[in-house]
Amino acid sequence: AALVARAPYRLTPPKMKELSEQLKELSNKGFIRPSSSPWGAPVLFVKKKDGSFQMCIDYRELNKLTVKNHYPLPKIDNLSDQL
Repeated sequence: AALVARAPYRLTPPKMKELSEQLKELSNKGFIRPSSSPWGAPVLFVKKKDGSFQMCIDYRELNKLTVKNHYPLPKIDNLSDQL
């Protein structure tokens, strides 16, 4: 598969500050870690009703290359019916 490494979207200085703060918080909580992967997806922000920003990652290009699981996990309803 072709490498997906999209250029980052331009962010205003306040959004760059917000990005830095959110990444630091996610790293401190152990949700993310530094990566040297050549694969990448751009980040953007969506303003929430309370005025804060929700960080979103644009995985559209990566999703185009994702192979669908031909053997999905069974649905819990089907499993409970078998019991």
